[in-house]
Amino acid sequence: MLHIQVKPFSELNTQELYDLLQLRSEVFVVEQNCVYQDLDGKDQKALHVLGYKNDALVAYTRVFKPGAYFEHASIGRVVVARTERQHQYGYDIMKASIDAVKFHYHKKVIKISAQCYLKKFYSNLGFKPIGEEYMEDGIPHIAMIISY
Repeated sequence: MLHIQVKPFSELNTQELYDLLQLRSEVFVVEQNCVYQDLDGKDQKALHVLGYKNDALVAYTRVFKPGAYFEHASIGRVVVARTERQHQYGYDIMKASIDAVKFHYHKKVIKISAQCYLKKFYSNLGFKPIGEEYMEDGIPHIAMIISY
């Protein structure tokens, strides 16, 4: 079971910031072999949803209010450590992120930019694809939206 924390950037301590950047780098840069600018100036605008197992960060997302990234509230940088994916922590961290949008922003529509190979995962959470597939950082993506 994950222990979830939700924090704005200003409340992250240096260890939490290091851990989330390390996890994002391990998966998005090394595992997916994708050279891209992870430090994009948006972390300061986000709520950070941190999922811990035995004091180790194993799942993470960042959440934005409407207008900070997309027109609607959004969730991005969804990541689970490779060694922990069999536990379905992706669902836990996404459900916590959806709850964070509802609680902090009182919004009923959430948009994501999903890697295409994860379309079924996000569909299982209630997201529906909108528009055509597109390339982002050399990886096929699709916009998806959920409404409550």
